[in-house]
Amino acid sequence: MELATSSQIPFIISILFSLAAGACAGSFINATAMRTAADKKWWGGERSSCDKCGKVLQAPDLVPIFSFIFLRGRCRYCGEPISRRHFAVEVISAAGTAALFARWGLSPALAFSLAVFWFSLFNSLTDIEIGYIYDVWAVALGALGMLMRIPAGWPAMIDGALGGLIGFGFIAMVILVSRGGMGWGDAMLMLGIGGAVGWRYSALSLYVGFMVGGVIVLPLLAMKKLKRKDAIPLGPFLAAGSVIVLFFGNVLVRRLSYFMSARPGWPWG
Repeated sequence: MELATSSQIPFIISILFSLAAGACAGSFINATAMRTAADKKWWGGERSSCDKCGKVLQAPDLVPIFSFIFLRGRCRYCGEPISRRHFAVEVISAAGTAALFARWGLSPALAFSLAVFWFSLFNSLTDIEIGYIYDVWAVALGALGMLMRIPAGWPAMIDGALGGLIGFGFIAMVILVSRGGMGWGDAMLMLGIGGAVGWRYSALSLYVGFMVGGVIVLPLLAMKKLKRKDAIPLGPFLAAGSVIVLFFGNVLVRRLSYFMSARPGWPWG
């Protein structure tokens, strides 16, 4: 087994740091989504507590990922099982954050990627839990993306505006044609994502998101695990599509250069 060379050590340290940062972000996002969905405050002096007994949690209970493992998935006060959702979200956030760092390094693209990933994770959680995407959180992503585009000048700003328009406009068209087959929260989600990623990535996110939805939903319908009239949250699929595009968007843009500009646009290339 070969040891890491001196040139690899900074990268390894950065990956470990991004894993830790992602796990902490996931813990915060999960708690915020749960409290928002339950119409509870998540800011100020609010303290984390056990979902079952309500006991205020202490530092040993709040270490992302590791507390769940060391406590064997149970509250150390009442002994009741801790929802696996906490562990799953922290792992997903940690892995996604580290993977995005490995993909983009320290660059403007990393900042945009993390914003899209973390906000999309929050919106996916609320959509799964209560079937609702909060407009303010979706718009906040778009506003943040536009603010981060200011240093790159008007071309980047226009790209973001077009991205939001394409994302919102396509979903709005589907809503109108289907007479409510989708929710306006999905349109607002794509408005925010599009404003952050630009028009090329916005179009790709829509395409990939619907493809992901089809790959998952159609087999469930065929196996009669779902019915045609069942409410299926679209937000997580759109979010998944946008995250996949963050990793492979440049390749897809070049493959589709007949229809799209061969350059993916700032900050992606």
